[in-house]
Amino acid sequence: MQRRIACASAGALLSVGAPLGLLGLRMTRETRGWGLQALRRAIRRAARDRGDYIYVGLSTATVFSIFGFVVGRQADRLAALSRTDPLTGLSNLRDLFERLRTELVRARLQQAPLSMLVIDLDGLKAINDRHGHRAGDAALRALADAIRSQLRATDLGARWGGDEFAVLAPNTSTRAAFALGERIRALILERRAASPLTGSIGVATTDPGSDDRLDAERLLRAADAAMYEAKRRGRNCVVVHTGAAE
Repeated sequence: MQRRIACASAGALLSVGAPLGLLGLRMTRETRGWGLQALRRAIRRAARDRGDYIYVGLSTATVFSIFGFVVGRQADRLAALSRTDPLTGLSNLRDLFERLRTELVRARLQQAPLSMLVIDLDGLKAINDRHGHRAGDAALRALADAIRSQLRATDLGARWGGDEFAVLAPNTSTRAAFALGERIRALILERRAASPLTGSIGVATTDPGSDDRLDAERLLRAADAAMYEAKRRGRNCVVVHTGAAE
């Protein structure tokens, strides 16, 4: 009994965005039987066709290139999500520490100052208790927007956790960092949510010319200590750290 054989020659199969294989149809000449041997003969016959080979190669390369691009984009999005605070869109603590270590090395090599600001949103608990957590989340987003609006391309804004935020400002002197803190403090006052908002801000700066340079942990502690000093002074102010962090 004579039948025509359909053999795999080209085309791509996709499932959930992933290539599973190639599929193409080509009618071969008449052949006897319909068994495995007949199919093998048909496949060998197609393999000798240079046009089929080129078509299969091009279609495979195209499909896997598109697949690689899509997977790469997904990987980039996942990596960005792993470094981002979901509520505010700023960097998270992990990203802050990684960038801080990198910027400290660069600051030492370039003999340039590196400043850190720690910002605490005053009275967040009272907002949550009085108006609910949605109002508290809105207040946190308002603070994040104020920070984001003042960042340069080289700066990094991050949510430290809870109601605390941080700004990493490379090549920024103490005076410039203090001015940055004042601008953010003023914006917090303007961006009122359910209740009037204020921020307590601490500033610490590495001194490239000093023998007592601050490492990552000490720089964070110094800025944090300055922030708590701002709270002790009545909140809604910017304080510069001037001594060694304990």
